[in-house]
Amino acid sequence: MRFGLFGINVGACARPETAARVAQAAEAAGFDSVWTGEHVVLPDPQAPPSPAPPRTPFLDPAVALAFVAARTRTIRLATGIIILPQRNPLVLAKEIASVDVVSGGRAVLGIGAGYLEAEFRALGVPFARRGARTDEAIDAIRALWSQEKPAFRGRFFAFEGVDAHPRPVQRPGPPIVVGGTSPGALRRAVARGNGWYGFALDPTVTDRCLLGLQRAAKEVERPAALGRLEITVTPPPGVDDEGVRRYAALGVDRLALLGMLPGEAELLGLVDDAAARLLPAAR
Repeated sequence: MRFGLFGINVGACARPETAARVAQAAEAAGFDSVWTGEHVVLPDPQAPPSPAPPRTPFLDPAVALAFVAARTRTIRLATGIIILPQRNPLVLAKEIASVDVVSGGRAVLGIGAGYLEAEFRALGVPFARRGARTDEAIDAIRALWSQEKPAFRGRFFAFEGVDAHPRPVQRPGPPIVVGGTSPGALRRAVARGNGWYGFALDPTVTDRCLLGLQRAAKEVERPAALGRLEITVTPPPGVDDEGVRRYAALGVDRLALLGMLPGEAELLGLVDDAAARLLPAAR
């Protein structure tokens, strides 16, 4: 079991020096990764299913991770998640490749299809068929990262006769982690993801999702080049050592602890507490 920290660009960590100190503390404590969240805009006033008040600060994931990369040495830098159908895949491929280069090969691209219709509407992106757009965008990103002469043609995105350098340090590209618990997201993780990410899931719901991944594996083909599907979960606040053992028994590879706390002191306390209690329980 490995440990990450979610929220390195949100709330208190939207203050750069706080993000740097928290990431450095996590790296020193033995955490393997830090994870960003994303909402380009939030509904105002807040209304379900919006996850946060509209004035919650979210730094852009690539900007935040590039900053953290300069203040750390080994910790992995993950987007958890970027709302992929809201993005141009070529621009995003360039951003994440750039993070991978400046970090010496530490980037992880976590993506999801999104769920806030108001956010899509404000950005002028169709909410319908966002799952199909997400699938296609993953394929387009991988083509740009890995092909000698990149080319792609789909229903939503197409390009040829272009190239983009520098390529990512990691070859054929940074791992792509698929977030979400819907049947479509689980199939996407099996068919296209190096990993799957479940957010704010207790062990019971995690177990159901893992069973869903097993069902999805019977419905879609998983390319051998993707290797084993790595499982990352953000547990609800307050997970204890017994909880860590329950997740481990289910086959979870990483717990990305929820770092949505009001200040730097609380975040550093979370890291210290995890280092003292949770990391030993996972060994």
